[in-house]
Amino acid sequence: MASVFGHALVGGTISRVLDKSQTRVLLILAMVSGILPDIDVLSFNLGFAYEHWLGHRGFTHSILFAILWALILSLIFGKLKKKVFFIVLFLATISHAVLDAMTTGGLGVGFFIPFNDSRYFFPCRPIQVSPIGISKFFSEWGMRVILSELLWIGIPCLVVLGINARQKNKVNKSVIKG
Repeated sequence: MASVFGHALVGGTISRVLDKSQTRVLLILAMVSGILPDIDVLSFNLGFAYEHWLGHRGFTHSILFAILWALILSLIFGKLKKKVFFIVLFLATISHAVLDAMTTGGLGVGFFIPFNDSRYFFPCRPIQVSPIGISKFFSEWGMRVILSELLWIGIPCLVVLGINARQKNKVNKSVIKG
């Protein structure tokens, strides 16, 4: 898995780019949604094997889970912006699985669970897999993960946010001149 930092950054970036009104609630929900699929690490304590559909990178990393999660949150919190909330939260949640499919470790991601139990990786896997557990994260391995994520997640997010800010600035200037 990528770290919670990388997942939260992508969720936050998606919210900042797609939510034109910059709703703070949506930003927080998007960041949490980017992290949430890793709740499945609790399945180890419940006796589920990694490769079980409820195991790590299983159902909570699936497209169906992302749809259901986004639907529930958008109905609860979306008020008049349910469509924007749904899109942002779906993309933030599924971005977790996409990032995990780009890591160097694990058994793959169950994108299509419960319809298909197969696990997948993308052909390009540049992100160092993060250790599970806080104590292991603060190690040389954790430092390699952070550096990998800065390169493969942080810089792209900053570029997207910069382009987005520039576009908003252009629109604002044209409205003022208009």
